[in-house]
Amino acid sequence: MKTKAPVLIATLVAFALFAFAPKSDFQKPWPVPDAWKNKVNPIKGDAASLEKGKALWSQHCKSCHGSKGKGDGPKASQLDTEPGDFTKASFQSQTDGALYYKTNAGRDDMPSYKTKIPDANDNWALVNYMRTFK
Repeated sequence: MKTKAPVLIATLVAFALFAFAPKSDFQKPWPVPDAWKNKVNPIKGDAASLEKGKALWSQHCKSCHGSKGKGDGPKASQLDTEPGDFTKASFQSQTDGALYYKTNAGRDDMPSYKTKIPDANDNWALVNYMRTFK
């Protein structure tokens, strides 16, 4: 019985570390099909587009991603995965097509917005607004 105690203690410690560890900044790769990576945003990032994108952001995205895109929205702490910091170069270096695809497709905690934002022009306006988080 004495030989089982250290194993049990080690298992409990490992579980506690895993269960209560802070979320990692590491994001697992999110593959984007080449057809989407190479799509060009057909909507100019003008005032009207940014206004539309901001309204969509406030309605659908802000609660998790925060008002400034830093991943610090009020629901962010309830997620199993980090919502990401859209001000970082690693986010901003993605193509517009990749951002559109990820918003549309969703994955894990990130829901698909294919039916929530069905208008393609609205999705492109949202991408334009995400570009303001530089």
